Amino acid sequence: MLKIKNLSVSYGAINALHGISLQIQEADIVTLIGANGAGKTTTLKAISGLLKTRSGEILYDGRNIANLRPHKIVKLGVSHVPEGRMVFANLTVRENLMMGAYLQRDKTVIRQELDFVFGMFPRLEERQAQIACTLSGGEQQMLAIGRALMSKPKFLMMDEPSLGIAPLLVKTIFEKIVEINRERRITILLVEQNANLALGISNYGYVLETGRIILHESSAALRQNPEVRSAYLGG
Repeated sequence: MLKIKNLSVSYGAINALHGISLQIQEADIVTLIGANGAGKTTTLKAISGLLKTRSGEILYDGRNIANLRPHKIVKLGVSHVPEGRMVFANLTVRENLMMGAYLQRDKTVIRQELDFVFGMFPRLEERQAQIACTLSGGEQQMLAIGRALMSKPKFLMMDEPSLGIAPLLVKTIFEKIVEINRERRITILLVEQNANLALGISNYGYVLETGRIILHESSAALRQNPEVRSAYLGG
């Protein structure tokens, strides 16, 4: 579904990605792991059009979307849950969700997606009139995921969904990620510091180090890899 070929991205004179290549099969969950500053968020932003690429291709369903404008990429079925959630703080829960459906003109589809989100996250339905900045970290993460789902994506990227969330809610969020993947067959690219948890729910994994892919194989194999265990899984 997604194929990246020799992708390079720079911030001014600083190279953030050095010709990385990866591919993601339809309906899979793929994890991208690596230390802070490895280029994980840069990769997601390049895919969603938020960062210009220097060279290489990003093929989505066979079409090169590198440097396409972000709203056009969303329209093709790609959605992005950003690091830090980035909800619209002064809007209500419902208004945030409707922002996710901004490009959708069919009211029936909007209603269906809203029902799906509320079914997935009942707490959002209970708090749909509440201002987003008053929600807990975990609730804001649910809202960020819900907002992304409102665009009816086929390909969903999530950047650090467990960041700053209580451990009990982290488990819930990851269960929901699996549920979204299975119920809707939405392909998911997951960036997550909690590598053990992320590899536990994914099919395949890539290890990114200083802007380069240094290892990739099935998630089960990565969990058993001594170097991965030492560097990312606490031994």
